[in-house]
Amino acid sequence: MDIKNEVLYRVYGLLFGIFVPISIVLLYKTIYISAWEGQRWRDEGASAYIKPHKVEAERGNIMADDGSLLATSIPYYNLYFDAVAASDYDFNENLDTLAQCLATHVLTDKTVGGIRQDLMNWRDSTKRYVKLKMRASYAEKEFIQSFPLFRKGQFRSGLIVQRNSERKRPFGIAARRTIGYVRDGAVPVGLEGYFNETLGGTTGTQMMLALDKANDIWIPLDDLTKVEPKSGDDIVTTLDINLQDIVENELYKAVNYHDAEWGTAVLMEVKTGKVRALANLGRIEYNEETKWYEDYNYAVGRGIEPGSTFKLATIMALLEDGYIDLNDSIDIERGQTTFYEEKMEDSSPFSFKIDSTSIKRAFEISSNVGMAKLVTQYYAEKNAANDNIGAAKFIKRLKEFNLHIPTGVEIGGEANPYIKEAYSEEDQWSGTTLPWMSIGYELKLSPLQLLTFFNAVANDGVMVKPHLVTEVQRYGETVDLFRPTILNKRIASTGTIEKAQELLEAVVTNGTAYKLKSKRFNFAGKTGTAQVNYRRSSRGTRVGGYQASFAGYFPAEDPVYSCIVVINKPKQNGIYGSEVAGPVFKRIAEKCYTSKLEMHRPINDRPLKILASNELPIKSIGEKTDMKYILDYLDVEYFGNPGTDLTVLDLEGDSLMMNQRSIPADRMPSVVGLGLRDALFVLENKGLKVEVDGYGKVARQSLRAGTVIQGQTVKLTMQ
Repeated sequence: MDIKNEVLYRVYGLLFGIFVPISIVLLYKTIYISAWEGQRWRDEGASAYIKPHKVEAERGNIMADDGSLLATSIPYYNLYFDAVAASDYDFNENLDTLAQCLATHVLTDKTVGGIRQDLMNWRDSTKRYVKLKMRASYAEKEFIQSFPLFRKGQFRSGLIVQRNSERKRPFGIAARRTIGYVRDGAVPVGLEGYFNETLGGTTGTQMMLALDKANDIWIPLDDLTKVEPKSGDDIVTTLDINLQDIVENELYKAVNYHDAEWGTAVLMEVKTGKVRALANLGRIEYNEETKWYEDYNYAVGRGIEPGSTFKLATIMALLEDGYIDLNDSIDIERGQTTFYEEKMEDSSPFSFKIDSTSIKRAFEISSNVGMAKLVTQYYAEKNAANDNIGAAKFIKRLKEFNLHIPTGVEIGGEANPYIKEAYSEEDQWSGTTLPWMSIGYELKLSPLQLLTFFNAVANDGVMVKPHLVTEVQRYGETVDLFRPTILNKRIASTGTIEKAQELLEAVVTNGTAYKLKSKRFNFAGKTGTAQVNYRRSSRGTRVGGYQASFAGYFPAEDPVYSCIVVINKPKQNGIYGSEVAGPVFKRIAEKCYTSKLEMHRPINDRPLKILASNELPIKSIGEKTDMKYILDYLDVEYFGNPGTDLTVLDLEGDSLMMNQRSIPADRMPSVVGLGLRDALFVLENKGLKVEVDGYGKVARQSLRAGTVIQGQTVKLTMQ
């Protein structure tokens, strides 16, 4: 017995020695945690499930100049159900009707009884969220919130609404790269990126409770610290959606027809610099099929060797320095010459039969040899004592044309112009640099920068900044206005500008673009064909492709728009600017002319014909009732009452007679003498198409009276 008790005592002592210290340590830790660290752990526990969340502001709209939406944020809503949020009374009171509504309008693949059972099961299992509808529209969200139970609000019903938004472009890919985007992990692009701060507004904050952290399901809490987001402002662009459509369609036809690598076209308002259309199309191979997509803003971000379109700057420098006159002669050597053993050739067939010609004619036919020889003759000499002599003077002139600085258009990523400094080793200046630079090589400009220069010539020497945004609006009210900005009040003298305009018009009327002349109006411009991916060697020049371009403005007499078209690496149906880019320019110009009435000269824009006050209105033709009304109103005596709808006034002796005027049924009638309204009524009712020139009465008609009518077009000359 004593041995047994002794063993028990030893066991109890051992257990006491082990558990008592452990108990003391646990008690100490419990008191320490609750008393000293309790608040910290409680805060950390709460912070894991209750956190402030950013509330994104509603992003502002991007609009065309007429208010059409180019980019807007469309809200959508994800709807969940917290099955244990409602009280037992509210839940049971609305269970049946809620099940009926959900089965009818939301969960339509289930029966009313099935949904009723699901609601009860969810509540019994204490599910904190159940997906009801994803990507619901605002109208759908409002309708579901009106259901029984859900109409009691989030905290009493358990309906959880998560708002999201998606950026939409109602006009699809129209100006897609110009409009741009802002995405996580990507460089902001276009107007969305440039005006991100304006469009984005101010982010708010909201305390939110995690219902399911694994699935990132949070619900907002009522909290006095909530900061409401501030919606972004809207921006109004200069883009004309109708002109944008014209430019994009014509560019698409061209890159597709010529199987090009990429193409770009820009249409700009001459006086203001407003960019009315900006299109870019790049080639994408998808499932062995060619697709065209706005993958890059070539007009703004791509620096290119412009080729012959740059000859405008070359000849303007020569004119401004007083070295040449347009009537001076230049030997173009039948389109071939050599500079420092480097062979230069003209691409125009006009050159091959000509030795000497005028400088004006050399420009019209885009002679490389002519321009390069002129620049070499007047700018090749280097004088270390005077930086204004030689090539440095030529470079200085180019800088006076603002060709060395970006335009500052409101899009990130504008290419920096590259113009070599005279005699610079860093720029690898050589003896051939100057002649090749004169024809648009060994330098780089973006298409928009080159267009800005042409636009200045069209604008009588005033260079305006190209811009894409006219104003910022907040709730429809203007908060910021962007007016046209003048970059250079005069890039050259009036005489030089006038001669440059004369040259650009001559290119179209008598030069490389003579086939592009429009019968409806005159336009001016310059063709360009540049080699790309070329490599010069002793064996000649190896060319990797061509780049066709055309830059100009219209109408030539009073320019409204300037435009540039660049097509890179056309592989079929031509390679030259006059046959690839020029036709695109012409079609854009003609369609703009058709769509914009303000570009048309009024038909009465000329001195009015003076009418004699003492002559009877003989040989006047018109509708009988109108004639009677006018003669009675003027108290002029007349005789006759013809049986035809039309009547003609004739003089018999001293009496004014109203005689009949018959209209044949299937033959071209004579409408000479009729006013425009009556002539149109007669001819269009016979299925004829009518073109009108002038104003007054019909003096001539293109179809002879008596011609069989077959739906022809008849031109009426009014006087």
